[in-house]
Amino acid sequence: MGLTVLSIGTSIPEISSHIIASLGILTNKLDYNIISSTVLGANIGSDIIQQTFILGLVILICGGLTFSKHFLKKDFSIMIGTALLTLILGLDGTISRLDGILLFTVFVWFIYSLYKDERKTMIEKEKINKKPRVEILSTAGWLILLIIASTIALKVIESFVKSTSLSGSMVGVFTLGIASALPEFFTAIEGLKQKARGISIGTLIGSNITNPLVAIGLGGMLSTYYVPKPLVQWDLPMATITAALLLMWIIKHKGKANKGVAVYLMLLYFAYIFVRIRYFGID
Repeated sequence: MGLTVLSIGTSIPEISSHIIASLGILTNKLDYNIISSTVLGANIGSDIIQQTFILGLVILICGGLTFSKHFLKKDFSIMIGTALLTLILGLDGTISRLDGILLFTVFVWFIYSLYKDERKTMIEKEKINKKPRVEILSTAGWLILLIIASTIALKVIESFVKSTSLSGSMVGVFTLGIASALPEFFTAIEGLKQKARGISIGTLIGSNITNPLVAIGLGGMLSTYYVPKPLVQWDLPMATITAALLLMWIIKHKGKANKGVAVYLMLLYFAYIFVRIRYFGID
């Protein structure tokens, strides 16, 4: 549930921002370079805060977590591969339509592989609401508000970037990036309250897979993107290396992550912010 339904649901802010941005680029209502930098920065920034500060906070609250070998091999490693793939595709300074198709195709493969795994272990079906009219109407209403908010936010950010010396990717990382990570944060915390740690971790890891593959994939297919240098020189390498080091540490300690790891991850986010501001402030 965390890796699929909840990860997609909590990634809707990123997905909607990319779709609105790409439509704005196609219709020449939004600046190609600024908006590309903004939504890509927001996407990657959201992923980094989730896999460092928020994941660390979840581990700290739990007093430590134990990850299964299957989860580390099948899901955590795919999250690392997703960040690495996005980095490789962005090295030439663009996310082309072909790149977008590749990213989205990988997501379809990922969901299909999860489906096959779950079919092997599924014992019985849970009862579901057969008349989810209220839920559907409520979801539709919130999606409309989200689309409107995304449209306004992107226009405001474009004007702000043009009137200041700040870069689009920097603004994306520290505005939309942090805001977009809030659904995953609250979902993870609610999972802990309900004593469903798997949902909390699954949502965070799944969102880090969904964000690049679906949001950037769809946006790339629609309009293509300009990829600013800070994303390929710092943000994406940071997302890839941080996750890889964490994976190696957890494997070395037989799947366990203690409070020390939690504090390390949370401090790592602030180190990321410092370096980002100090050395990668210009696109």
